[in-house]
Amino acid sequence: MIDINPKYITNSDGEQFVLLKRHEFDALLEALDDQDDIRIYDKAKKEDDGTRFLFLDYLKNKESKKA
Repeated sequence: MIDINPKYITNSDGEQFVLLKRHEFDALLEALDDQDDIRIYDKAKKEDDGTRFLFLDYLKNKESKKA
């Protein structure tokens, strides 16, 4: 769990803002990035058909498509 202590500010137009310490903000960004990585991994795993090939074969195929 991320420990944050937000401070709320309202300006004269009634707009509200949230202030966080830099390390709290960075922790939130990292947590969001981790969640995105998990989402991408889960999607890739769901779509995995079991096909595998060597990286060298991938590079050869990529080069042959350029020519």
